[in-house]
Amino acid sequence: MKSTLTQVLVFLTIFPFAQNVPIDFELGGNGLNWTWTTFENDTNPPLEIVENPDPSGINASPRVAKFTALQLGQPWAGCESMHGSDIGSFSFNNSNCTVSIMIWKSVISDVGIKFVDATNAAQPEIKIANTLVNQWEEIIFDFSSRIGVYPITKDQIVIFPDFDLGGRTQDNVIYFDNVYGTSTSTEDGDDYKSELIVSPNPVKDLLNISVTNFSGDLDIQIFDLAGILVASSKKNKINIESFAKGIYLVKVVYGKITNVVKIIKA
Repeated sequence: MKSTLTQVLVFLTIFPFAQNVPIDFELGGNGLNWTWTTFENDTNPPLEIVENPDPSGINASPRVAKFTALQLGQPWAGCESMHGSDIGSFSFNNSNCTVSIMIWKSVISDVGIKFVDATNAAQPEIKIANTLVNQWEEIIFDFSSRIGVYPITKDQIVIFPDFDLGGRTQDNVIYFDNVYGTSTSTEDGDDYKSELIVSPNPVKDLLNISVTNFSGDLDIQIFDLAGILVASSKKNKINIESFAKGIYLVKVVYGKITNVVKIIKA
């Protein structure tokens, strides 16, 4: 009996959590047979699993999720997995704090993701806007700031595909796929932790862009809210003094990571 108890304790110590990722909506994968619930979306049409509408882009997966954000729905309308057995239980750590998602949208708006524990406790969602329309785009979320922050153990994922506080003028159809939960970002085979810094924000003229713990090249693109590319550079300083006042999206690719930051041109 003592030996059996010791083996169980060792197992729980080494394997305290089990996370079911990636969420790819494929047969034999994760997400297809999960219990998804939609919320705050007027009549709350269910999340659909459909054929990929655009397999010619970066996402050639046969199946994807389809979320219809209704015009009368709340800006934070979304969908959530069932607590527990769907995504499983997990916590963030230094090698397990990056969340990627592929998005296909016809409009520019924030995509939000948050994780919840079994008591429905959660930190606020992290939101990043897409920069492309009518094609697949991968967005990567950095949850490293949530390491060790209550609630520690998560067992539910919540996705806000069209988080638009400005309000919708129509029903918007959003497709998403390949949610990798918490994945490890690597560069040259080694784990590394980096932070994108874009400053000042708001900005009047010179925008400074840097990435900590990264010495490679940066690929920087700036888009307006219509998804039109207005500037691109591989330098870490960009003069945007001539830009019209308003909100812009700065897309920065470094190594295998893509981050998008919203800035305000003052």
